[in-house]
Amino acid sequence: MAYYNGRGYRPHNSKKFHLSRRLKNRIIIVASGILIFALIIVLISTVFSCICSIQAPTEPTIDTATVGSTVKAEETTKTTKSDKIKFKEPDIEDDGDSVGEFDNEYYIWNNKAFEAFTGTDKDAENYAKYINNAKSTLGSSVNVYSLVMPTHIEMGLPNRLKNNNDGIKTSSQADYIKSTYNSLSKKVKYVNAYNLLSEHCKDYIYFDSDHNPTALGGYYAYQAFVELLGKKAIPLNECTEGSVESFMGSYNNFTDSELNVDTVQYWDFPYSVSNDVTDTDGNTNTLGSCYYKSVAEGSNAYSVFLFGRNPLEVIKSESKKASGKIAIVHDSIGSSMVPYFTYNYKEVYSIDYREYSGNLKNLCKENGIKNVLFINDTSGTVNSEKLELMQNILS
Repeated sequence: MAYYNGRGYRPHNSKKFHLSRRLKNRIIIVASGILIFALIIVLISTVFSCICSIQAPTEPTIDTATVGSTVKAEETTKTTKSDKIKFKEPDIEDDGDSVGEFDNEYYIWNNKAFEAFTGTDKDAENYAKYINNAKSTLGSSVNVYSLVMPTHIEMGLPNRLKNNNDGIKTSSQADYIKSTYNSLSKKVKYVNAYNLLSEHCKDYIYFDSDHNPTALGGYYAYQAFVELLGKKAIPLNECTEGSVESFMGSYNNFTDSELNVDTVQYWDFPYSVSNDVTDTDGNTNTLGSCYYKSVAEGSNAYSVFLFGRNPLEVIKSESKKASGKIAIVHDSIGSSMVPYFTYNYKEVYSIDYREYSGNLKNLCKENGIKNVLFINDTSGTVNSEKLELMQNILS
């Protein structure tokens, strides 16, 4: 046998030819084996990856239901704020050994009446849905804020008198407020008033005979709001303090115990305001103050704030620090707070949702209001009647 060497055919060495052929075959076999092995590894990796992805846990479905309306899913998605919300435990003044007693459902200790709080995480989520719905209704052009106030029992009754045989069963309002704020849309800003109230819990920030905060308690809640915005709160030492004596709060109507007689303090500002007060009959009067200074002493003394229970008050401020407009939606809990906002805003719209029959969205649109603050205490957030009244102003 011969092979062609480029110039002609030459004889062929049979033994060398067969050895060369065997070597080539072995190389081909080894290379094919390596290729097949690599393909098998890739195939196994692909199958394993698919199995893992099928078994991996999925994110929980988020309930996007709201009170009276459906909010877009991106607005109701819970934000993980729990690591950011830090509450300071109040150092409550305590004589160390005295105990209280029950009078109806109220716990009386040192001539102060305390009401238990029993709100749940479900209640917190339900209230947050209302606030989320308000944000969705008012739209992207309006900033929405939520301020939930703790009640007196959180800041005034020592822990040794809670949830034991000597005291009253009550839930943690710090946990409840945190749950509420964690359920808010990312588009709603929350106000942490808890810490400033906690720092001043030994001061006169709650009445002993009534469920409302005092004007000093209201001041610290207002301060928490303006500090959130990077603004300065009005210095109380620049104001003139006034008071109405002998306040007999609402707890006197439900208990037979002798409670401390309260004093209603208020602070007049070093600038002028005009206040257009619309009453429940629809009549509007322009007054030169936020305070009803001639109110009678006794059970009506709390009406010194905003002239009592009126649907709408539009307060215009001459404060040099003021700019913009804000609407504040509240019940009596917010009445002592509203006047302070005149230091920071040219126009303050006070809306008592228990009496207001207008539409909040229309009010904001017609008057160019870009900021809305909702104020309630924890007890108000679990009150179905109040939530219904609040819903009405969005309809």
